[in-house]
Parts: sequence; structure tokens; C-alpha cells
Amino acid sequence: MTSQPKVGPLADLTLIEMGTLLAGPFCGQLMGDFGANVIKVEAPGQGDPMRDWGREKAHGKSLWWPVIARNKKSVTLNLREPAGQALARRLISRADLLVENFRPGTLERWDLGYDTLSGDNPGLVMIRVSGFGQTGPYAKRAGFGAIGEAMGGLRYVCGDPSTPPSRMGISIGDALAATFACLGGLVAIHARQSTGRGQVVDSSIIEAVLNMMESLVTEYDQAGYIRERTGAILPNVAPSNVYPTKDGKMLLIAANQDTVFGRLAEAMGEPGLAADARFVSHAARGQHQQVLDERIAAWTVTLTADELQNSMDEHGIPAGGIYRVPEMLEDAHFRAREAIITTLHPTFGELRMQNVAPKLSETPGSVRSPAPELGQHNEEIYLEYVGLSRQEYDDHVGAGVI
Repeated sequence: MTSQPKVGPLADLTLIEMGTLLAGPFCGQLMGDFGANVIKVEAPGQGDPMRDWGREKAHGKSLWWPVIARNKKSVTLNLREPAGQALARRLISRADLLVENFRPGTLERWDLGYDTLSGDNPGLVMIRVSGFGQTGPYAKRAGFGAIGEAMGGLRYVCGDPSTPPSRMGISIGDALAATFACLGGLVAIHARQSTGRGQVVDSSIIEAVLNMMESLVTEYDQAGYIRERTGAILPNVAPSNVYPTKDGKMLLIAANQDTVFGRLAEAMGEPGLAADARFVSHAARGQHQQVLDERIAAWTVTLTADELQNSMDEHGIPAGGIYRVPEMLEDAHFRAREAIITTLHPTFGELRMQNVAPKLSETPGSVRSPAPELGQHNEEIYLEYVGLSRQEYDDHVGAGVI
């Protein structure tokens, strides 16, 4: 079991997480991984739906929740009631950051908009994650990650050209919006050091996805070119594909640079390929991409995956397997870098999950505590942090506010 440090570089920051599912909570996870004191606000008796999500369950519990809620504390609070809204203001008045992913306008209806909250706490950084952003004609539309992926341009270019656009297999739109939200929140905290004031960070899924789309917009603007789905290849970039092996596995080989292709030709025992007019340059290989891929595949299928990987390593050619979790757990590099760690969980016992990324040499992040039970930290936060009296606390509990 890896020994984890007790603090992190963000240990001086407190973040209130008001949001559910993925887009807001992943931002909270990233902050918590690096030490921020993350207080997650959940509806009494209900909690974040992520507590129940996921196709696979163990002990009747979600296996998604332990990852997204690690390093957090849970309190319950009914934000739809005036007493709950007043208590939320007291909680937020002591915080550095607030992250929320309600539909735009929701917090304002609850008298929890930024103008109100910053009046109590001028240094507050409010991170708002939504489908379309806080402004514009689509702002109040419901906006799940899949919609942002579609409208941001990602879905159209994913998959095989013979099929409709494919899903990525993970909730990438939510994760990207949350990552940009985390970046924006930390930038705003940095700016606060000189201004003394907080600000609003507006992270939309559609724009987070759009910002990952490389030169897609500029290609159309300048050349009228629209990228299409291309499956496993990037058109006119060869060789860079998934190739079969003797033992029925697959290896991705990327040897499209001239010098690297020369080394691949040597590995294949056909050094003359690098001088062949069809393959002598990047442009030529792109024009004869299918013929080249077929020739390489005819060679790779004579080797096992291990033999092929060893050959690629010996010749300095970028290559790697198409990993599932079993392959990750067996991989020596994953183990050496502790990319997957074993944590202790009160229900599951030893529980494996991905480690914190990126790695910092002096102030690394860590997984310090398991995902909390609903309302597990109510007394700690409301009595010790907010400063409620025992009578106030009991009254709120009796009224269903907490």
C-alpha cells in the first residue's frame, strides 16, 4: 500500500462543490486531488445521482462514485428552501471557490448569484460549468456532455466513415469542461493575489470541446476543408495505424516521419522500402497509404505482440498496445509510475483506481480519503467550520434543511 501525504499544494484553499454528475464534480475532484478542502453540498436524503450510476456495481454500490468523490467531504443542504439558501451563504462566505453546474439562472433564483455571494465574500471565485455557458441564446438550454461533444465538433469526426458519428466511450465533454474550469479557477485565484477580488469562471462544455479541435475551424476558414470520420487512420499520414499480430492482438505503430519510417523498413527486413518512390516522402506515403498499411500488416501478423513491440523498441519506433484495464494492471511502466493505486475503502476494502495526474516533483497530489457517505461531515462542517450553535444545527436538522 502506497503511503500518501496528508496535504497538497492547494491545502490552503476551500472549495464548495454544488453540482451533480460529472462536469462540476470532476472539477472538484481535480482540486481535491491536490489538497483543496472540498466540501460537497448534496440534497438531503437524495445526494448526487453519481452515488448510483454505473453499469457495474459491487455490494450494491456505484463504482463510479469512489473515484469522482475521493478527497471530498459531504454535507446535506436543501438549497430550495430559504433557510437552506441562508445557510449556504454562510458556508460560501468562508470559502475561496464555489463550483456549480446547475442550469444558468438556477442559483440566481435561489438568491445565490455571484453579485449576492461576492457581497458577502469579495474574494470568492465562482466556477460555473454548463452546457452552453452563462450567456448567449442557448444559455438556458439543458446541456449534457454529449450535446456539447456533438455541437463542439468532436462527434462528427469520431468513428468509421461507414457509420454514424461515434461516442468516445467516456464522458469526455464533461471532463474537458471540468478541466478547463479547474484551470480557470486556479488562474482566478492567482489573479486574486494582486487584485484582492474574486471573479466568475464561465466554462461551457461546447467551448471546452471546441478548444480541443486543433485547426478544424481554420482549415474550413482558409481552405473550405471539412474533416470527416476516418476510423483508425489519419488521412495522408502514414504509416500510423493499428496492425494485427500473430497472437490475435493489436499494436498501434506511428512511423510517419521520414527517418522513423526508414527504421521501420529496416525492422521489416526491407530497407529498400524507404527509397521506394511510393514511400520515399511523407506526401508519397500519404498518397499510397492503403498499399503501405497492407504491406506492414502482412509483416506484423507474422510476429506476436511482444515480439513486435520489442522490435519497435529496438529500432526506436513509437508503438504501443491497445490496452484495456487488465493490460494496464500487468504493465511494468504503469506499476513503476504508480499510475493505478490501491486505496482503502470502508465498503470495498482494497480498491484500485487511477492515481492523481500530473505528477509534481515537490508538491504532489494524493488520494487521501475515500468518497464520503451522504452527509458524513455535517457536524464537522456546520458546527466547526461554519460556526452554527448546537441548537441551530438541531433546528435545521429537524426542519429538513440539513
